[in-house]
Amino acid sequence: MTAIPMNPAAELPLRHLRRGKVREVYEVDAERLLLVASDRVSAFDVVMNERIPHKGAVLTQLTAWWLRHFTGVVRHHMLSADADEIISLVPALAPHRHALVGRAMLCRRTRVFPVECVVRGYISGSAWKEYRANGTLAGERLPAGLEESGRFPSPIFSPATKAEVGHDENITFAQMGELVGSDAANELRRLSLLIYDRGREIAAERGIIIADTKFEFGADADGQVTLIDEVLTPDSSRFWPADRYAPGRGQPSFDKQPLRDYLDAERRAGRWNGEAPPPPLPDEVVRATSLRYLDAFRRITGNPLTTEST
Repeated sequence: MTAIPMNPAAELPLRHLRRGKVREVYEVDAERLLLVASDRVSAFDVVMNERIPHKGAVLTQLTAWWLRHFTGVVRHHMLSADADEIISLVPALAPHRHALVGRAMLCRRTRVFPVECVVRGYISGSAWKEYRANGTLAGERLPAGLEESGRFPSPIFSPATKAEVGHDENITFAQMGELVGSDAANELRRLSLLIYDRGREIAAERGIIIADTKFEFGADADGQVTLIDEVLTPDSSRFWPADRYAPGRGQPSFDKQPLRDYLDAERRAGRWNGEAPPPPLPDEVVRATSLRYLDAFRRITGNPLTTEST
């Protein structure tokens, strides 16, 4: 996959709105945005210097695959994730096709709700840490006797704040209502649980457990709630292989676990303090992480990632 330039804002003939940990966001016009996913990777809130080959294409094309499946279920922001179609709609991008193939998505513009809509089907990660310490999630009591990676009787909607830097913070549903209004909060919860339920069924047919995930939503020009950003990817979700699932411990996952394991080892050895700058990544860690993303894409879609640049 051709790497996205280090300073893509200097290359694409569009107004560069912002740079996230992974995506560059450009303004096409008052109604449309262009999202371009890079191969950047972060762990423990630090962006690595190395790129993970194919990662940006996996995130973009897997999101596009899910959104096509959810058409008719929820309104979403995708107009196209095909580079040639995007260029036909925005001809000024024609000279920059190499930077778009596989990793660009043309989207409807929305007013973003300032919350992460997290759905948890299993207790893991930050939820497990809080539960183990206090028996709660976002300060609200959970049933006693849960074990790590255990499945909830019903999925739990667990909103969080959107943090530009650092960690998102879990909040209660009541706090979410104060941020976005009670009607919007109820609709975001309804849609999040609906999408998770549909996605979990599809993934289960492919031998993958979606332990938890997060969605983002915005309101379009007509005020309609619209699913935005990435959807059910290894960056926004915990994917576990169903044939290796065993509650009572952490689970293997289809994400950047090889990177996290390496960085954990560097911290334990005293070679990294957990802050920027990060340590250099060995080639085998980069390769193993890339293979995890590609494997997740293949298992979910049933096909290998194929763009003309891979």
